[in-house]
Amino acid sequence: MTKFSKELVDDLAKKLLIGLSSEENQMVLDEFAIIDENLSKVDDFENIKDVSPMTHALDDFVFSLREDKASDSVPIEDLLKNCDQIEGREVEVPKVVGGEN
Repeated sequence: MTKFSKELVDDLAKKLLIGLSSEENQMVLDEFAIIDENLSKVDDFENIKDVSPMTHALDDFVFSLREDKASDSVPIEDLLKNCDQIEGREVEVPKVVGGEN
């Protein structure tokens, strides 16, 4: 397992497009140290290597796929009745990204 280092955290932060101060980097390293310590406790379980991985949390989990059938949808005119601002068959929404206009 890769040990976390200041350089690794800085590289990951750069890839995620977030800037970390040296205090924030240290906080991340401290958190990862706690997580790593807790994960290493799993190795202390007796016969842990003999346990098969689970595919689901419930042993008796059963799923069945339904048949894919086409059905009628709600007419667009009925859907547009719920909208405050429409233009033709399109819904006008307020701009949330970028500057004015």
